[in-house]
Amino acid sequence: MREDHDMTQAQIGAAVNLPQRTYAYYESGQRMIPPQVLCALADYYHVSVDYLLERTDNPQMNQ
Repeated sequence: MREDHDMTQAQIGAAVNLPQRTYAYYESGQRMIPPQVLCALADYYHVSVDYLLERTDNPQMNQ
C-alpha cells in the first residue's frame, strides 16, 4: 500500500511513530509487526487490519 500511495518508508514510519529502519524490517518480513503497529497502519490507510494481512479483499473497516 505504501508504494501505491507513492510514499517512502520514512514517511510511513513517521506517520505511525516508527524509525524508517524498523518499518523496513516489518515490510521485508524480517520482523513481525506488533498488533499496535498493525492498528496504526490500518488507521493511517483507513482500511481494516484484515485487509493489511490479506485475509480479505475488502479494504473497508467494519463499522
